[in-house]
Amino acid sequence: MKRAQRTAERGGVELSDWEEEFLGSVGERIETYGRAFADPDKGTTGAPLSALQGRKLKEIQAKAKGETPGPRTRRRKPFG
Repeated sequence: MKRAQRTAERGGVELSDWEEEFLGSVGERIETYGRAFADPDKGTTGAPLSALQGRKLKEIQAKAKGETPGPRTRRRKPFG
């Protein structure tokens, strides 16, 4: 999280207020509790971030590097 913030600062990329608050609050929870989510159904037991938090962090890192995000696609489940 700190790396994403530093990369954005160095590259002159401005993160939104929400993104900065997300990085700060998730970082605080990891330092305090060792993980950033409480519900074990949202991620693996030993992981510091839930699946969605990890995905959002990757999006912020890509933005900080100046990469354009690709289209979001969802896998369709077959009917049956």
